[in-house]
Amino acid sequence: MSVVLDAVMKAKDALTEERLFGWHAALFPTGYSGLCKIATGKYRDGEMQVVSGGFGREKVHYRAPSPSLVPGLMREFLSWYDAEDKMDLYVKAAVAHVWFVMIHPFDDGNGRLARALSDMLIARCDGTGAKFYSVSSAIQQDRKRYYSHLESLGHSDGDLTEWIEWFVGRIDEGLTVAERALAATLRKSRFWDAHADEEFNERQRKMLNLLFDGFEGNLTSGRWAKICKVSSDTALNDISELVGRGILKRSSSGGRSTNYVLEVSILL
Repeated sequence: MSVVLDAVMKAKDALTEERLFGWHAALFPTGYSGLCKIATGKYRDGEMQVVSGGFGREKVHYRAPSPSLVPGLMREFLSWYDAEDKMDLYVKAAVAHVWFVMIHPFDDGNGRLARALSDMLIARCDGTGAKFYSVSSAIQQDRKRYYSHLESLGHSDGDLTEWIEWFVGRIDEGLTVAERALAATLRKSRFWDAHADEEFNERQRKMLNLLFDGFEGNLTSGRWAKICKVSSDTALNDISELVGRGILKRSSSGGRSTNYVLEVSILL
């Protein structure tokens, strides 16, 4: 987390070899990755490959360049990364990610550092220093395609078109999800500010927050009772009071049991 924060909050700072070594050391403060001792804060001196799958089920997607080539490749990468050019920064983030992974400069943590490098370029693009998205989360949602792309690129002629389209598409989807989450948080905040002087019991506050956060399924008096560990009558009284105050309403979706949703007017 400290690596990502440094990458995003100090996005405009130069990406130097020293900074990158610091990030790597921060990922492995004990000098171990699991039970394996690794070199931290310096480039690898052994052969490396990109692998997925658990122990005994490993799949090799890509074999990285010889360690003797890594310092030179990284000097070229770092020079390009901070150079001012006309490349769209979202596209540059995609290129930087795959370029870094292909060099695979460290014993471990290359994927995490590649994602931080992508986050850093995107933060440079929005210029806010705030992080409303996550390259890691975006990739995690489609890891199978991610490794498939890496495997294809490891044997390709260098055409990055499909990779860039996939990567930018994942980031775009991640931003959309983040915007929705932010909008929901703002709606909840506005609601509680507007009703700061009104009384709600503990159960009502809990259930309203669940609804604002995206309650899964239908909210019935039975589910209210189960979640709050109260009787059905108590649950129905809690709900009826909120309906009377114009905060909840009966859903028009129908069904065997009456269910309730937030009144549309308080979501605007």
